[in-house]
Amino acid sequence: MILFYSATGNSAFAARTLAELTGDEAVNVFNYIRNGIKGKFTSTRPWVFVSPTHGWRLPRIFDSFLRSAYIIGSREAYFVMTCGTDTGSASKYNAALCREKGLTYMGTLTLVMPENYLAMFAVPDEAESRSIVSRAKPVLQSAADLISHGRPFAPEKQTPLDALKSGVVNSAFCRFIISDRRFTASDKCIGCGKCASVCPTLDISLESGHPVWHGKCTHCMACITSCPVEAIEYGRASRGKPRYRCPE
Repeated sequence: MILFYSATGNSAFAARTLAELTGDEAVNVFNYIRNGIKGKFTSTRPWVFVSPTHGWRLPRIFDSFLRSAYIIGSREAYFVMTCGTDTGSASKYNAALCREKGLTYMGTLTLVMPENYLAMFAVPDEAESRSIVSRAKPVLQSAADLISHGRPFAPEKQTPLDALKSGVVNSAFCRFIISDRRFTASDKCIGCGKCASVCPTLDISLESGHPVWHGKCTHCMACITSCPVEAIEYGRASRGKPRYRCPE
């Protein structure tokens, strides 16, 4: 079974592609996380956990969800993490999660997809995004072949910088950077509520027809990339940047 969490579509694309290639089932855990439902899943096939990379680790809300979920049946677990460049030493933490859950760690695949963290990084235009997605497809095919044959993903070389990024930098990022205080909605807002509906933490509500953030943000960028009229900005950092959602 493939369990996935996705904010801007990259991980959903990866999970559904793997499901098609392996003949397995892809389950979106968004509603479980959003509604605080403790998951209970059973599968005789290997587990594949697919998610974005937040600060060179699994998103904390997905990590917490997996730790609390009942994972019954198969004991083999693969991780597929979408990212703009790299996943640091996320594999170390994924292996630790498996030990806690009594799972056999089968490796972490770093899947480069179009960057979507417009609060900090440059975002590719539509043409470049499609090119990046095209390059990801054969990587997913190779991963599907390994999963289907029960072979582990190749281990990735870890450097001291990778350890720093997934360790100290991740902690600082979560403590000092992740905040919704810089999100605003301009007069272009049409009050459709899409931003609130895609928020995994119920952080957004509409007041007088405009979104208001309530301090539970994870910086997933779902709200800003989903706005149909591009009314949401993240301070000056997002101005002029494409609102990327996976084109597939």
